[in-house]
Amino acid sequence: MSPALIESLLEVQRRAQAAGHGGKAVVYADACQRLGLSLPTLMRRLAEVAVRPARKRRSDARTSSLVLGEAQQLSAVLMEGFRNNDKKIQTVPGALERLRSNYPGFACVLDAETGELVPLSASACSHALYLYVLHPKQLRQPAPVQRLASDHPNDVWQIDASISTLFYVPEEGGAQDMSPGVYYKNKPENFEKIKRQRLTRYVLTDHYSGSIFVHYVAGGESVVNMAEAFLAAIASRPNAAMHGVPFHLMMDPGSAGTSGAFGNLLRRLQVTPVVNRAGNPRAKGQVENAHNLVEVNFESGFKFTHVSSIAWINEKVQGWMRYYNSMRVHSRHGMTRWAKWREITAAQLRLVNAKLARDLLTKAPETPRVSSDLEVRFAKKIWSVRDVPGVNVGEKVAITYNPFDAAIAYLVQHDADGHEQLIAVPEAVNRGGGNFSAGAALINREFKSPPDTLAMTNRKLVERLATGAATLEEAAAARKAKALPFGGTLDPYKHHTNLPAVAHLPRRGTDLSLTVTTPAASVVEPRLMNHFEATRAMVERGVEMNPERVSRLRAWYPDGVPEAELDSLQHRITVRAGLRVVAGGAAE
Repeated sequence: MSPALIESLLEVQRRAQAAGHGGKAVVYADACQRLGLSLPTLMRRLAEVAVRPARKRRSDARTSSLVLGEAQQLSAVLMEGFRNNDKKIQTVPGALERLRSNYPGFACVLDAETGELVPLSASACSHALYLYVLHPKQLRQPAPVQRLASDHPNDVWQIDASISTLFYVPEEGGAQDMSPGVYYKNKPENFEKIKRQRLTRYVLTDHYSGSIFVHYVAGGESVVNMAEAFLAAIASRPNAAMHGVPFHLMMDPGSAGTSGAFGNLLRRLQVTPVVNRAGNPRAKGQVENAHNLVEVNFESGFKFTHVSSIAWINEKVQGWMRYYNSMRVHSRHGMTRWAKWREITAAQLRLVNAKLARDLLTKAPETPRVSSDLEVRFAKKIWSVRDVPGVNVGEKVAITYNPFDAAIAYLVQHDADGHEQLIAVPEAVNRGGGNFSAGAALINREFKSPPDTLAMTNRKLVERLATGAATLEEAAAARKAKALPFGGTLDPYKHHTNLPAVAHLPRRGTDLSLTVTTPAASVVEPRLMNHFEATRAMVERGVEMNPERVSRLRAWYPDGVPEAELDSLQHRITVRAGLRVVAGGAAE
């Protein structure tokens, strides 16, 4: 707008304010005629140049009739309405309807004039959720990011695998573009046909410098493929900077790197695995972003050339790594990636033989037996274990290679929590031309004794306990004097007398009667029935037996009831025992 038009519009604005309520229409109509503008255009121009006073803030701003407890419950219901794919299937009106049907009076206010409960609108409830910071849009925001740092090059590496959906390697014809007809998502059988030919890209990054290493393998993610990529990255390569064994390696929790074989390799190489929490890919954001850099800056060139094989890809990616790491400036430290990595010191660059590293992946520690010299044989050498606590003569120990120093081996032990510990042991180097052990003492010139093992320490302890001596010399003197162990206070036969108090009840037996039988006649002794058998016989004869009658039976026949006297017993119980003496001496 021209300055003249702006001045005219400001004059119209002053006249309209002075005209007051009801007089503005005339001012606006006159201005439209003079300026040649329609009313909507005039009002729009006035809004652009007019200076309006600040709107007065409402007295109830930042307040809500929805109480905090109800807002929290409404927020919980809304948060449950999200599927795993982040699709929302729950709305505020629908949630209010469900809650009010279960809890009458939910999200309602009391009308002071009528005394009835008036439900709050969905927009008012939604506004209240924002005020309380309980709205799902607020709660579903990502958590704040904690920045991560590393101390030096090769301090922390990150590793990750990605299956390229653009290319695969058929058995013949080299690597090809995966057409939509082959990799159509609704035709999984087509993808199944080429799963063994998939091209897997492993990317490793040095967290300190940002250096990128890329290695391609055939097939999906596996221990073998991850180990191949990791061993290729730590190996020395011509005209390459990033190499050596890192001190820490970050990886996904579900990757092949958490398995036993690869975990053993990391422990042998003294690499601490760092497994990020599941569902937190931002912890490895550097290597995740490196995948995108490789796709955009390297794999995009596959469209313009014939890719013959995986070996060809790995050869070309070596050139790309040299170019990208040496030419592109990193935004964090302002240097190229390899230039920053070359700040590494000799102590930080740990080199390892590639063949030895592969042996550490596949070979388990050997378990030789400790000799009386406190030495073990391993890898055609003799190693001294005399300074390792807990090692005893005759026991087996686990020993493996030290990938960084051939003159040192590692004993593999475990702490109280089951974590593997590597203890360095030196080689027992021979002395002079006599091929004697390095720890051997020169006769009549040196006096040495090997350190006590735990078994020997405990043996001396129990010897002092047995003899009641304070020193080994006193214990030897006690043995020489043939003193009794423990001062004779241990009774070796006391356990024979300390028996529990058990009452042995006498058992009734049967006298052995020797009878002489003749062919003409035989003498049969009557059978003696015990009290239980006699009682059962009486019951079978129809006699009611009670505790009183059983007691009388035992008193009459303390040794048992002859079988021939059952009739007499029945009569005695039923007739004679039925007579009882009454008062005055009369019998009933």
